[in-house]
Order: sequence, then C-alpha cells, then structure tokens
Amino acid sequence: MERRDIEIFLTLAEELHFGRTAERLGVSGARVSQTIKRLERRFGVALFRRNSRHVALTPVGAALRDDVKAGYERIQQGIDRAMAAGRGFSGELRIGFSSPLVGEIIMAAAEKFRTRHPDCAVRIREIHLSDAFSALRAGELDLQITELPVREPDLSYGAPLLRDQRMLAVPSRHPIARRASVTVEDLTQSPVLVPADAPGYLLDTLVPAQAPSGRPIARVPTLTSRQELLTLVSAGQGVAVVGSQAVRFHARADITYVPIEDLPPIEYGPVWPGGAQSSRMRSFITLVRGLRQNEDDVTRSHDHEPSD
Repeated sequence: MERRDIEIFLTLAEELHFGRTAERLGVSGARVSQTIKRLERRFGVALFRRNSRHVALTPVGAALRDDVKAGYERIQQGIDRAMAAGRGFSGELRIGFSSPLVGEIIMAAAEKFRTRHPDCAVRIREIHLSDAFSALRAGELDLQITELPVREPDLSYGAPLLRDQRMLAVPSRHPIARRASVTVEDLTQSPVLVPADAPGYLLDTLVPAQAPSGRPIARVPTLTSRQELLTLVSAGQGVAVVGSQAVRFHARADITYVPIEDLPPIEYGPVWPGGAQSSRMRSFITLVRGLRQNEDDVTRSHDHEPSD
C-alpha cells in the first residue's frame, strides 16, 4: 500500500464518512472512493460496508486498520520529528479554546507537544463566542479550536476534531427537567439564551431560528460568559443549548441538562489566520486528533464490555 492509500484508508476507518474523509485530507470524494475500491480489488475482499446512509468496517477492514495503524503512526511520528529538526520547532505556539471540553484536550495535547518539541512553548488562552475571532485577527493567537462552522473570508478552518451531543439547560424546577429528552419544538416554549455578538451563521447552527413546525424560537443574545449563562438559566430568565460536557464541568443542583433528540452534535475544529498551516500547527492538530481518537476507542471498548 502506498502511503497516501494508507492515509485515506485509516482516515475513512476513523470518520466512517466519505465526505468528511475527503474534507479532512483535502482530496475529492471520488479520490477516496476510487482508492478504497482499488484496495478492495487488490485484496479481493470488502473493507467497508456502505450504502447511501451508512459506512462501517467489515471484520477484515477492522483487522487491517488495527494491523496498519500502529506502524503508520510510528512512521508519521518519525517523519514529524525529522521535519521538526529540519525546520526548527522553536519560539511559541499560541492556542485559543472556547469550551472546557476543548480546553481539557488542548492541555493534554500541549503536554505531549512540549515533550516532543521542548524548544517550543505552548500558550493557552480561553476565548468566548461573543468575541470569537478578534484574538486571531489581532495576531494574539496562532490557532484556535472552536465551534464550527466558520465562514470568515480572512480565516481558514479544518475538519472537526471533537463532537459533543447537544443538551438543553433548564432550571431544575422547570417541567422539562423531569423529561428524558426534548426536541427542537420544545425550544419554542421559552426564551433561548445565546452568546451576544456571535456570528449569525453560527447562531443559526447552534440554535435554529425556528422549529420544524415553522414556529419561531426566541433567541435572546445576552450571554458573555458561561458563568452568566448558568446564573440566568437558574434565575428562570431562559433556557440554553449547551454541549453534554456541561454535565461534567458545570453540574449544579439548580440546573438540569436534558438531551435534545433532533439536533446534531456541536462540532469543534481548528481555525487559523488565512493561509497555510505552519508545521507547528499541523503537529499540534495531529496530537489533538490522536488524543480524541484514543478516548473514543476507550469509550467504545467499555461500551462493549460484558456485564457481570
């Protein structure tokens, strides 16, 4: 297998989606499909089961992924180290994050990055959606991992690195707090607190302007911090769409988090000033992606452990 073939195969094995694989690797969807078909002809066996709505590894494909992945990662690490030595990973890499979940994994990636590149410092800074991109534009950050989508002509962005199920934060005394889940239609019943001054296209993605029935959703742009969000929700001034990370990072007796059935997960991805990524950025993004993949692998293995 050629290196590019391995890269396409492993990425599709991770994403299980041809479009996301193509976007992540910067190739066409046809290139991904042709590569997999060529590999399957060469091996004489299907590596993936796919239809118009679903992609899954076959047992042979899963075994090939496990056999190839470790060796490929060792090769890639060797290449990265050689490139770092040639280009000189020095100075500092300044990274912004917009949520506790992202901050946690950035800190873990920063620790690994410092070990690999001791001459390059990593500076980490929190940003908020009410002022999402000013630090990048002012040259105060090199890279930011934040909510997607990003549609700014002077900024570049990459494929999602993390996904987080959406939940509705409500006062614990609210009738919805006793339910197992809610739908977008339920968002029409209360004001929905959203970040002030966040880009309109991002707000439309995080909280739609109307429910499928056509009923409007009252979005109230008042929030400038997560602490303010919790205070206003607890006070009964509205509800808020948040990620499931809030259950772990912002657990409070006066607030209940209820899963939203019919909204996709919130996606977080890398954003940087327009132009090509630096080698330091690429190395850091690779570390974040690898850490997140390892977490997902552990979660899946626990999910399949037999019960006593």
